[in-house]
Amino acid sequence: MTSTEVAPAPAHTGSVGLLQGSALYIAAVLGTGILVLPALAVTKAGPASILAVVAVFLLSIPLAGTFAALAARFPDSGGVATFVRLALGRTAARMAGYFFFFGVCVGSPVVAVLGASYVVGIFAGPPWAVIGVAVMILIPPLVANAYGLRVSGWVQLVLTGALVLIVVGVVAIATPASKATNFTPFLPNGWTGVGAAISLFVWAFAGWEAVTHIAGEFRNPRRTIPLATAIAIAAVGVAYLALQIVTVAVLGESAGASAVPLLELVATTAPGVGPAFVAVIAAVVALGVLNAYVGAFAKLGASLGRDGDLPHWLAKGAEAGGIPRRSLVVVAALAFLYLVALVLGGLDLTPFILIHTSCMVAVYALGMAAAVRLLARWSLGWWLAVTSCVLVLGLLVLAGGNLLVPGILSVAALVVTIVKRRNTLRRQP
Repeated sequence: MTSTEVAPAPAHTGSVGLLQGSALYIAAVLGTGILVLPALAVTKAGPASILAVVAVFLLSIPLAGTFAALAARFPDSGGVATFVRLALGRTAARMAGYFFFFGVCVGSPVVAVLGASYVVGIFAGPPWAVIGVAVMILIPPLVANAYGLRVSGWVQLVLTGALVLIVVGVVAIATPASKATNFTPFLPNGWTGVGAAISLFVWAFAGWEAVTHIAGEFRNPRRTIPLATAIAIAAVGVAYLALQIVTVAVLGESAGASAVPLLELVATTAPGVGPAFVAVIAAVVALGVLNAYVGAFAKLGASLGRDGDLPHWLAKGAEAGGIPRRSLVVVAALAFLYLVALVLGGLDLTPFILIHTSCMVAVYALGMAAAVRLLARWSLGWWLAVTSCVLVLGLLVLAGGNLLVPGILSVAALVVTIVKRRNTLRRQP
């Protein structure tokens, strides 16, 4: 399909408005990075880590804008898989769907364990308590999404509102302890350090693809999705920039010395409420991220069932306004299966994070290639897609050998294609 053959999106009467949509985007993108990334970036680049935040914020605009243009024009529960099917065919779409549903989903227990580790670490709990708290973090998003976006959307609005207030609170509480001397030397590790900090913050600004799977639930997607994306870009950028500045100003070069840097950030001016406050932050962040992603996974699973890429019994709820409870059960099973694997691996998050991020980059690659074909040539959206393709190529190079899992999922998608074609030929007289 060429850009001149694209049909306009059908009319939608979804339940998600601008506030809820913005909340979903902010939660999907802001994520658990606020718990550790500002401090880690200081260890890489010192005060110049502030420049890294600005750079990645600017680089994220083309990617976010491209996904917004696609989701507004083609609001469907398949999300990126739908865009890829329209532009590149069913097999490529199946790959994109599998990358997100089976690969990106690996990050679900990682988010829960990160939040749980923060909570348990703050109160010096035993290691086994991390597992119990992680389970407690996983359950509420699954329950909320079982009632559909009319419930989970409002839950997300509350969680994101709390998250924004928390960021404002941390900055306000910590700022009085700022020291001008912490900003010198500004480039202790040179521009190489800034590059390392940029690579960290790339993942802090990822997640724009998640909300494409619930684009069909938006009221007036053509108007609401671009506005919600713009609001989220601004909110996430301001949040990370403010946290980065205050982390440098208050903690300086000692920022990376603590396993719970946010606690150190508020402890200087509010030692009494610090631990409880930071524990609430960790829980709210994890719940917000999972609530946004669980809904996306469930909608995608239903669309994959609808399109014949997964068993058809999953298809119920793929339609706009539908609640994909069957798919949600599978998402829950995958999340807890991956959590068991995490536990058996000694709660080593690194391989799971690498699987999650490499699959996300693979989704981006197919999504941006589809955007170049689907969006009207020379339009603003098309230029954003072309720019994003260049950026994603760089991410693919950085992913390197970590693309093994997306490769395996690609083979699985090809096998499904071959089996389907053989079955079709057998049914023919």
